[in-house]
Amino acid sequence: MLHLAMFGQDGITVSGTVSDAQGSPLPGASIVVSGTTTGTQTDFDGNYTLDNVPSDGTLSVSYIGFTSKEVAVNGQETIDVTLEEDTQALEEVVVVGYGTQKKADLTGSITTVKSEDITRTPSGAAMQALQGKVAGLQVVSSGAPGTGPTIRVRGIGSYVDGASNPLYVVDGTFYDDIDFLNNEDIETISVLKDASASAIYGVRAANGVVLIETKSGKANQKPQVTYNGYQGVQIAHNVVKLSNSEQFATLARESGSAAEAQFIDNAIQRYGRSRINPNVPDVNTDWYDLILRHALQQNHSLGVTGGTESTTYSVGLSFFEQEGLLKMKNDYERFNIRTKLNFDISDRLNVGVSALMSNATRYRPEDGAFASAYFAVPTMPVLDPSKTDAYPRPYANAQDLGYRGTQNPFPLMDNTENRNKTRNTLMTFDVNYELVPDKLTFKTAYYHNFETLDVREVRLPYFYGNGNAFRENAELIKRNETFSEQTWDNTLTYNDSFGDHNLTILGGTSFRDRSFELLEVKALNFPNGPGIGDESYYIDLADTIDTSTDSGKVRVTGDDGTRQYFFSYFSRLAYNYANKYLLYGTFRADGTSKYQEKWGYFPTVGAGWVISEESFMQNVGFLNFLKLRGSWGELGNANVAASTGGITSDEVVAAFGDTSYAGIVTSSDFEALKWEVTAETNAGISARMFDNQLTLEADYFNRETRDAVIPVSRLLVPGETRQNVGRIRNTGFEFVLNWEKQVSENFRYNIGANFSTLDNEVLDLADQENLTTGGDTAQRTVVGGTITPFFGLEVDGVYQTPEEISSDPAAQAAIADGLVVEPGDFRFVDYNGDGIIDAQDRVDLGSYLPTYNFGFNFGMNYKAFDLSLNVIGQGGNVIANQKRFAIRQTPDPNIDRDFAINRWNGPGTSNSYPSARGIRNPWSNQFLNSFFVEKGDFVRLQNVTLGYTLPQLKGKFNPDIRFYLTAERPLTLFEYNGFTPEVANGRDNQTYPIPGVYTLGVNIKI
Repeated sequence: MLHLAMFGQDGITVSGTVSDAQGSPLPGASIVVSGTTTGTQTDFDGNYTLDNVPSDGTLSVSYIGFTSKEVAVNGQETIDVTLEEDTQALEEVVVVGYGTQKKADLTGSITTVKSEDITRTPSGAAMQALQGKVAGLQVVSSGAPGTGPTIRVRGIGSYVDGASNPLYVVDGTFYDDIDFLNNEDIETISVLKDASASAIYGVRAANGVVLIETKSGKANQKPQVTYNGYQGVQIAHNVVKLSNSEQFATLARESGSAAEAQFIDNAIQRYGRSRINPNVPDVNTDWYDLILRHALQQNHSLGVTGGTESTTYSVGLSFFEQEGLLKMKNDYERFNIRTKLNFDISDRLNVGVSALMSNATRYRPEDGAFASAYFAVPTMPVLDPSKTDAYPRPYANAQDLGYRGTQNPFPLMDNTENRNKTRNTLMTFDVNYELVPDKLTFKTAYYHNFETLDVREVRLPYFYGNGNAFRENAELIKRNETFSEQTWDNTLTYNDSFGDHNLTILGGTSFRDRSFELLEVKALNFPNGPGIGDESYYIDLADTIDTSTDSGKVRVTGDDGTRQYFFSYFSRLAYNYANKYLLYGTFRADGTSKYQEKWGYFPTVGAGWVISEESFMQNVGFLNFLKLRGSWGELGNANVAASTGGITSDEVVAAFGDTSYAGIVTSSDFEALKWEVTAETNAGISARMFDNQLTLEADYFNRETRDAVIPVSRLLVPGETRQNVGRIRNTGFEFVLNWEKQVSENFRYNIGANFSTLDNEVLDLADQENLTTGGDTAQRTVVGGTITPFFGLEVDGVYQTPEEISSDPAAQAAIADGLVVEPGDFRFVDYNGDGIIDAQDRVDLGSYLPTYNFGFNFGMNYKAFDLSLNVIGQGGNVIANQKRFAIRQTPDPNIDRDFAINRWNGPGTSNSYPSARGIRNPWSNQFLNSFFVEKGDFVRLQNVTLGYTLPQLKGKFNPDIRFYLTAERPLTLFEYNGFTPEVANGRDNQTYPIPGVYTLGVNIKI
């Protein structure tokens, strides 16, 4: 009470103005009496008045984009404050290849996402957290536990599957993916998008580079303990509605097929009649509802960081567990432990050691479950008690009703277990020695990435009918894969500043040893049955070792391996003059044992002009920073598989006259491959405005891949070989805007948006007319089009009456050729005008690559509450609905409810959906057509997080505790008739649902 009374007696009123270095007022600046909650903010003219201020107190003055200032009152009643611009954002150090660089000095295109944005996403895959946050980065989600998303940086530059994946670099070590990392292990993720930023990594960098820095300790920091954990549930959203029994029976009877109508009657006879509709069986099975479940997900991580004057440390443990949506043994769990230590041995010698170990177990889903559930007829139950000879359960079989297929996913789901055990170990050791203090540093670093994969596939026997309704033998497949990659890097870095000149030169070498070994065995008839579990899943307990081939192609018992070596020289120069004129260049020479051409050379150059540092820009009050930047560079793509094939010779006998002569004929299908080469030009603008509250990044890129590997037909010899003769170009624009505002002491908010475009074009196919793949759902690549677009007929409506068919020459030509064309069938566009609908009328139906992507984010803090949300979307791409298209192949299976409701069933009922008979009519589905190729556009509310931070406890033990609720993917808007519009290759045959995830979590920091 005495203290409060003295405070009241000593309080004075303080007023004044807050302005910037040029004298401009700063409206909304915060003025707070240090150590109290007493405060106010400036008005529009930068003026403030604050009552009850201790005469010996201190004012804390802050404003977004400016450095905060502490001012002693010392009894003054008028205090004017001048704040300096906070250049921390521009001085921020960005991770680049083999080093760091100030953000203000960048000439390339790099986006960095920090830990707080990564951990907000409840996912087992760290890259999932970047969806919608990085312009030019496409993240295609995957719903299966333990499966990471598909990542594409600025499109696709290779015709080879999997060759367009980016390079991942974790603390200096190269990886093909980072699905083993826990989100809590990561400090930052930087995406190097253009050639200038990426080319220091040479032949691994053609598709962009993702740099990951794990968490480190800080010098002179007391030990800090953090715990982050959440528990949540996954729910399958946008589940496709299938036709129910009544709709299916109607479709069967409308199909015109006597057999299909009889199958419905067979189901009525076997399972009884519905009491509601006697024309329908008393069974109405929703197969998707039966195979799906709500699935739990949890994550727990514990970390300790700190440091002394000479040592820093960071240690962490994490556990992640995710059940699958599919109702079988379909789960994923991962335990990680990491440590990072750094020692200053002397003023000039520093040693760093780090290790990260990950142990994960994944039970893979049954591959055909979702397709089987889609096709399964609703007039059949899961179990049929009348099947007394079935084993181990009386599974119902659609063949008993007359259908050709079994159509029941549960026999495979219940009697199949696919387990993957993955162990990753990342070890790094580096030594830094300053040969010349603060100028010349030598670094040697050893990295070892060691990974093992143990696969166990168990297929237990079952019987519920003849044909394909049984599995006779108990099958056990075990496969062991071992992967090792050792890297030894040595670099010299020279830093110097003299006058207005700032210079960094780096030179180095890198040696990599990459090896892979595989051993696989298949065994038959090990002990199994009731009461026998995985204690019998061993090769030694089986009766036989299977040494046959699988599908006539791959041996199921075998031993294999590869080993490759790489050696590289690389250099980098970064120069700026007076912080206005920037020059950046790299050069890398890569040598490898992988291809016949041993060496590749990859240069880049970048330049920047900081216009805001020029004297003529000093009076532009709203502009704090403006930089123009441009770059060009070449990169290699060594993701293409090594050369295969060889020279063969055959003995032949030929007759000349009456005499036979023996001879040798040689032929070659050898592929002399080398890496693909990507050349990219990038131009961009970086700006900060309105007291650094508004930031802008804009880029244009032109990325061209030459020497792209494509299949080429051989003259006079059957078959194809791969050759480096293709050319592909990706161009686009990227825009990023962010606004941050401190409204008052208790309230601040930020708004951000990004938008990117992509134009993919094939420039050269080595004089080939096209490259066509995909079988029935054909994809054809032609010069001037996108890579592998879908290829088929364009639907021009549905025939409504016999008169329309009579007046259509194409329909009449088909009828004359023996086909049946009736009302309810598709009408197609005759593109070549020859009066016939055939393969020559097929056209480009669209690409699975989006032509644009966007993201929007909003965040706010009000007192102890925080709220954030993200919205993402894409458009311009298409998806081939292979499930629906497969209906044409057989009259047996079910079809989705959307078709049942909207089908043509009389003149005027539909001009876009065919009839129940028409969808299976050879005239309507002789080729893929535009009805089965649907738009993939979508808008999604990606993440909503609401948090509350508890008031700190008084006393020595005062942890920061924050509780939060997260909804991940709660709402997605799209037109596509499937679980999700995110389909990596555009072919939706049995895409795993992508769930909404709802979690409750807590962050504790001590």
